[in-house]
Amino acid sequence: MKKTLISLLIVAISSFSAFAAPVSGQKAPEFSGKTMTGETISLSDFVGKPVVLEWTNHECPYVGKHYNSGNMQKTQRALTEEGAVWISIASSAPGKHGYITADLAQELTTSRGSYTNHFILDPEGTIGRMYNATSTPHMYIIDEKGTLVYQGAIDDIPSASVRSLPKATNLVLQAWKELKAGEPVSEPHTSSYGCAIKY
Repeated sequence: MKKTLISLLIVAISSFSAFAAPVSGQKAPEFSGKTMTGETISLSDFVGKPVVLEWTNHECPYVGKHYNSGNMQKTQRALTEEGAVWISIASSAPGKHGYITADLAQELTTSRGSYTNHFILDPEGTIGRMYNATSTPHMYIIDEKGTLVYQGAIDDIPSASVRSLPKATNLVLQAWKELKAGEPVSEPHTSSYGCAIKY
């Protein structure tokens, strides 16, 4: 009886650990995923380079605010031109809000002028759950050593209105500038906002 309880406890702890939220300041969870071009990439492929993860949903008005205004592309360009690898990830399940095919992902990447380096399709939600991604856009910055240094919102005004952008602080750019300056990220974990990811 005692052995059975211990076994169940071990299983419960293991299950919790598998889905525990990543912690800023600790090593980012390793993952592999298939991109819109059919290539399989892993986080470990980019050791030595900072990596940005952007959870996205082309049907979400909050994502639309940042892409239709050019704010997301501006952020992508600023970071990729300074050496970051930008990975967009879609974790919506088939048949649910935000589900995207490889063809549509490629079409949108081109038509919106995205500066993303890779677009991962995660319809099983494996990577999304691993990172506890809850909404779109949900942003993460991983430094060149593989440490998660920022996770949360793209900016500090949780609105779907483009009119909020001039007054907002871009938290991703703020964290990036601090990282590049060799300073601790002042806000390593903020609350993301947007459309709930439909796993």
